[in-house]
Amino acid sequence: MENTSKIVPIGIEDEMQKSYIDYAMSVIVGRALPDVRDGLKPVHRRILYAMSELGVTPDKPHRKSARIVGDVLGKYHPHGDSAVYDAMVRMAQDFSTRYLLVDGHGNFGSVDGDSAAAMRYTEARLTKISMEMIRDIQKETVDYTSNFDDTLKEPSVLPSRFPNLLVNGSNGIAVGMATSIPPHNLREVIDGVIQIIDEPESDVEELIKHIKGPDFPTGAYIMGKEAIKDAYRTGRGKVKVRAVADIEELKNNRQQIVVTEIPYQVNKAKLIEKIAELVRDKKIDGISDLRDESDRNGMRIVIELKRDANSNIVLNKLYKHTQMEDTFSIIMIALVEGQPRVLNLKEVLSHYVEHQKEIITRRTQFDLRKAEEKAHILEGLKIALDHIDEVIALIRGSENAQIAKAGLVEKFHLSERQAQAILDMRLQRLTGLERDKIEAEYQELLQLINELKEILANETLVLNIIKEELIEIKEKYGDDRRTEIKFDEGEINIEDLIDEEDVVITLTHFGYVKRLPLDTYKSQRRGGKGIAGLTTREEDFVETLVITCSLDYLLFFTNKGKVYKLNAYEVPEAKRQAKGTAIVNLIQLTPNEKIAAIIPMSKTAEQQYLVMATKMGIIKKTQLSQFENTRKTGLIAINIREEDELISVRPTDEGQEIIFVTAKGMAIQFNENEVRDMGRSAMGVKGINLSKNDVVVAMEIADETKDLMVVSEKGFGKRTEIKEYRVQSRGGKGVKTYNVNSKSGALVGAKIVSDDEDILLINNDGTVIRLNVKDISRMGRNTKGVTLMKTHDEQKIVSVALIGHQEEEEEED
Repeated sequence: MENTSKIVPIGIEDEMQKSYIDYAMSVIVGRALPDVRDGLKPVHRRILYAMSELGVTPDKPHRKSARIVGDVLGKYHPHGDSAVYDAMVRMAQDFSTRYLLVDGHGNFGSVDGDSAAAMRYTEARLTKISMEMIRDIQKETVDYTSNFDDTLKEPSVLPSRFPNLLVNGSNGIAVGMATSIPPHNLREVIDGVIQIIDEPESDVEELIKHIKGPDFPTGAYIMGKEAIKDAYRTGRGKVKVRAVADIEELKNNRQQIVVTEIPYQVNKAKLIEKIAELVRDKKIDGISDLRDESDRNGMRIVIELKRDANSNIVLNKLYKHTQMEDTFSIIMIALVEGQPRVLNLKEVLSHYVEHQKEIITRRTQFDLRKAEEKAHILEGLKIALDHIDEVIALIRGSENAQIAKAGLVEKFHLSERQAQAILDMRLQRLTGLERDKIEAEYQELLQLINELKEILANETLVLNIIKEELIEIKEKYGDDRRTEIKFDEGEINIEDLIDEEDVVITLTHFGYVKRLPLDTYKSQRRGGKGIAGLTTREEDFVETLVITCSLDYLLFFTNKGKVYKLNAYEVPEAKRQAKGTAIVNLIQLTPNEKIAAIIPMSKTAEQQYLVMATKMGIIKKTQLSQFENTRKTGLIAINIREEDELISVRPTDEGQEIIFVTAKGMAIQFNENEVRDMGRSAMGVKGINLSKNDVVVAMEIADETKDLMVVSEKGFGKRTEIKEYRVQSRGGKGVKTYNVNSKSGALVGAKIVSDDEDILLINNDGTVIRLNVKDISRMGRNTKGVTLMKTHDEQKIVSVALIGHQEEEEEED
């Protein structure tokens, strides 16, 4: 019968519970979670240490990956070779790791999810920045533990001379917990560490001023700042990451969406596959073609749209249904003294500073010990040189080295090490120069020993060293942020960050909008050629030009009677010659919808109403307050008949006179009170009775103290006193305001002007001329006027804008 005395009966539940907890702790501590001090899991730490031991540093040639993996396996990491190789590959991928720790040579995979070539084909070495991870390790700065078979020692943590946990982030799934720390910008994190060193009491709010948010290697946008702040305060949170996509204009009135950056850890090939699937299943309409034009210069996914597609709606659907918008979970769990802990931003940085204090202290103790040992030897050599004849005699008279050593120790009261150093001394050290050198070296060492002792006695000096060395790393390896952090709608008052200044907003015929400082345009003399206002695509020209303040908001009224709202500062600033941004990138226009009027509205607008006029002579008055809740997606401002379109919108007070001007030179003036106040969706009433083929070109608010200025398409114009236009009833034919003929061309615009203003004329070549109103002749109603801007055969004036006169040098271009 077998001996069963060693079998212990244990309940299976108890055994499972005990064994599973042991296993879970082993995974948590020994595999899946990074250490708060160096931000590395054991496998990464072992790879970097093995590579440094193997000597594959940045100044040496690359070595086969298989050789490196073999070393890691055989010496420190008794797990699968693919686990080690995969970890090494990730450290060499510029789309996975923000600051590469391994310099790979060969195929290390791609953002399309291609795996790296087998380790027998690829080669690797450490990068320059990973040398900062292991710098000072030889100076006994970290503790070592035995490896798996007790034959070697491995470091339990690396010195990590930069805050790698935040800088490169970490991802790991343990048992019962997971960690997900995003990568950050090196400069920002180091600034955060310096803030903690300078002011240890700093809270998370003060650190966020330096560390703005994650900085992914793949760029993209983070939408919203509050989510980042929550994650930094609590250690847990989610951030919305969105692809960088631009809407580009093509010929034939078509558009395309071009994606140049995608969220972190999103597989590009699968993303494109998903978009194709949505198009196939008709979940997204409007896409006609999908191409991946990425090359070695960068990513470029092109999504061509059908002619009638609304690019903004398509883009929003892509964000909603694909990984073009992705959520990155932040769970800042790391090992603190071997225990897993959820940490906030301040705790992560504080633990790092503590680690660096220990590194610098231990490095200083090591340097001090070495310096003292060296000084001790030099003291012995000095004694020997002072009594050189006796020393030589003693050594010559000794039977062997052992006796000579004992004799030196006894006679000169030396230590064993000093005696050995004297026996090892070469004869050349007896020369005068060498003796001086020993003395000088000894004095230097004494000074160094004093400095090192001072450092050890004063924590402030230790912290200063950490700071200096971090600043050095920041200057050497720091780079610009790749991920842009954008405000999520309704999150923060961005206006606090905007400078208040007068700006010009221009909109071109093909819908390109831009913002310029007002002083870009200078005054010119009448009849000049103008200065090039912007370089646009062929046949494009500026149609609308408004002057406003950067903090005001703009109401964009379209020819179809809709209104959209945008802050002036949201219009991207561009140079005078630049094309600008397609308006469809800013507001969601439907196909064939054009901007008819841009009304700048200040927050303190005094006007109560907006008056709208259409091409067919319809007028409508609506309270301004009805437009306050306008969104980028738009509201109906006026109901418009099929063949009609909105041409002009003006803010008014009650009781003002309104004047309509038509292309054939007719004008009518009537009181605004003749038009009753209507809701947003009303159609309006008749303002002028048009003759056949005539259309309204302008609607202005009259002012008896000013003049009505009219401009024809061939560059003629004049001003006429308002009192020449009698006030009539709404809906009449009006009176003649301009003698239109083939030489003058039809009227293109009219403005109410005064002497202290300037007028801007824009022709279809995009040329702008700025004239002082006082230089333009005042004439009767039934006249042709004077030349304001020279035009040749193909040229026509297309737009007229009015701005306050500014005393500037007159210049001709």
